[in-house]
Amino acid sequence: MEKSSKKQKEIASKIEPEEVLIKWRDWNWQLKHSIQDIETFEKLLGIKFELTEKKKLEETLELFPLSITPYYLSLIDADDFRNDPIYLQSFPSPEELIISSDEFEDPLSEDKDSPVEGITHRYPDRVLFHISNVCSMYCRHCTRKRKVGDIDCIPGKEKILQGIEYIKNTPEIRDVLLSGGDPLMLSDEYLDWILSEITQIPHVEVIRIGSRMPVVLPYRITDELVDILKKYHPIWLNTHFNHPREVTASSKQALKKLADAGIPLGNQSVLLAGVNDCPRIMKKLVHKLVQNRVRPYYLYQCDLSEGLSHFRTPVGKGIEIMENLIGHTSGFAVPTYVIDAPHGGGKIPVMPNYIISWSTNRVVLRNYEGVITTYKEPDAYVKAYCDRKCGDCRLQLKLDDDATEYKGTGIAKLLADYDDATSLVPENNERMERRI
Repeated sequence: MEKSSKKQKEIASKIEPEEVLIKWRDWNWQLKHSIQDIETFEKLLGIKFELTEKKKLEETLELFPLSITPYYLSLIDADDFRNDPIYLQSFPSPEELIISSDEFEDPLSEDKDSPVEGITHRYPDRVLFHISNVCSMYCRHCTRKRKVGDIDCIPGKEKILQGIEYIKNTPEIRDVLLSGGDPLMLSDEYLDWILSEITQIPHVEVIRIGSRMPVVLPYRITDELVDILKKYHPIWLNTHFNHPREVTASSKQALKKLADAGIPLGNQSVLLAGVNDCPRIMKKLVHKLVQNRVRPYYLYQCDLSEGLSHFRTPVGKGIEIMENLIGHTSGFAVPTYVIDAPHGGGKIPVMPNYIISWSTNRVVLRNYEGVITTYKEPDAYVKAYCDRKCGDCRLQLKLDDDATEYKGTGIAKLLADYDDATSLVPENNERMERRI
């Protein structure tokens, strides 16, 4: 039983006076008793807001709903709740009402990159499939506030089938990421049906699930759910731990069930001011993750969603954190720091610069300690010229199946031997228009 079991029992008894703690681990009981109003939050945590503050909080909830599982609520330190990382991620702040001119309802243009409702197709070989609009806990830093929590827009079976049909008709898609909301809010049976439909598509090689359940409602990871998931290997799951305090005995048990079922686990953290913008916190988090067989995958710069200014840090803070991870801990414990570019530009790695300079035969590098060294380039490198005629190439591409043929885009296009492009010109470039 967790160290916080006494607190959990206290909260459970306030919810249902005759409650026994065994129901606490029932994920449906947790959902049924999710905290969705300020009065219940005050009662269960034993705190009281001033009337003026409470009015502002109510205004905030009109824009984005409140939903906290009793489990996640039990992790909040009531004696210092205003600085508590669990509280800051789950409870509304009047600062969410402040919307600056550089913030957007859909900052990543997911809706614009949607060929059919529910599908975001941004990268060539993979799609994001929105199969749920609800979560067990509504993160205050959510980038999809425009959708999440809107119970009137929960995708029905007909919309899900439209998304599946798009995937069927688009053979370049080899990777499908199920997202939301939280896909694990769906019933076992419904999720089983979706997974079975997608795995029958010949060109789909892997399915990923993005879920925060191991963090905010670990009891959702039942033996029955795991038995369903492992029928559809290769299946991957990315979760969303932001602070080491979220790695509890219950979350460890959920992660163990998934890992023991052969499901590779990754984690996507968001850099949040006042929550985890500290090198020591992030190092402790990644260490706890790898101890539980979770690979730190991404550290996201907070998106430009409406009302998130108070969560955003300078990019320099992220670079500082990466400087304190790279070389200072195991390589597989270091996430990739990315900015998800506004307007659909996709994830852009933003990392410390380790190349100081280079010439035709030497590269000057520095390491994490500040040691400066050189790498000697080869004197007799024989370039493998690539004209896309793989059958005539001296490099052996011999595969059981045909290699995927593709044309380079972006910078890859400029580096390609088989493409004559020498520059990329932004759309509406005034200088080019003058030439015309």
